[in-house]
Amino acid sequence: MTGPIDVHAHLLLPALQDEVARRDPEGFAAAGALEARRNGPESLAASGRMIGARIPLLTDVAARVAAMDEQGVAVQWVSPSPSHYYPWAGEELAVFAAVEANAAIAAHVALAPDRLSGLGVVPLQHPARLVECLDDALVRGLLGVELSSAAGDVELSDERLEPFWARAEETGAVLFLHPFGCTLDERLDRFYLSNTVGQPTENAVALSHLIFAGVLDRHPGLRVVAAHGGGYLPTVIGRSDRAWAVRPEAHGCAHAPSSYLRRIWFDTVVHDAVTLRTLVAVAGPERVVLGSDFPFDMGLDDPVAFVRDAGLGDEVLSGNAAALAAGVRAGSAGIAGTERMTGAGA
Repeated sequence: MTGPIDVHAHLLLPALQDEVARRDPEGFAAAGALEARRNGPESLAASGRMIGARIPLLTDVAARVAAMDEQGVAVQWVSPSPSHYYPWAGEELAVFAAVEANAAIAAHVALAPDRLSGLGVVPLQHPARLVECLDDALVRGLLGVELSSAAGDVELSDERLEPFWARAEETGAVLFLHPFGCTLDERLDRFYLSNTVGQPTENAVALSHLIFAGVLDRHPGLRVVAAHGGGYLPTVIGRSDRAWAVRPEAHGCAHAPSSYLRRIWFDTVVHDAVTLRTLVAVAGPERVVLGSDFPFDMGLDDPVAFVRDAGLGDEVLSGNAAALAAGVRAGSAGIAGTERMTGAGA
């Protein structure tokens, strides 16, 4: 189906969440306590009510497609709610959760294959297992995987990720960078700062690790799509350029940091036209793709109108995402015969 392509839409996997909690109840409870501490009781309660009211949109294909029709969206790229990263999980449980999430996403999009495409997950905190989980997602027909901004002691600059970046570049997989919460903890535990300040901060930090560590120099073919318009980074990239110019420890990349923004794709979930136009100016119109953060309350209610009202057209609404999707299908053809994983520890 032709028309606007929304690259930022989520799915909730309650059965998987229940199974992860059953397999490691102590770890699951500790993760819940950390989330409560980071968000604060007021925001946690409000988020619970919001998500509860939107469960059909997060789980039911018919409700999803009906909402897409109302928004004028032809295709959604569906990724798991970031709550399914489980960054605290041990290796076998984390791999199990990633593979099960990949399977659930593939099953969901298969119910409306002309309207939905999928993105899976990988257990970022276990670098040695990333390639097999990426291959698992691609073999299932997914476009790529969703990545957190960090997991445990693993930043995106971690040298242990090199085989993963190489495989992602080889296959043309889409790597959708979407944080899970914020690591600033209690400093953001009121006024919903954990989201309004935390998410843009995490995006900016993660992208900076990719850029300054030279990951994009070593793997120029990576296809990274940054949620939330890349957070704060595109609008303050001049400060990064200054550091690169005057600080030796900030000189790990071959070129000025601003130049790498034209090697990354950014979604349109930035909430105001001035920021969107700035994003287009620094990254280029060919690097901006429609996003909504469907169906959460911090998303865009009318994502297509938001793009059109900013004076942008079909390139941002559909063309750039369509080219990304086509590139994945060509790039991942080489693993089509790979044996599918069944889920470690299942």
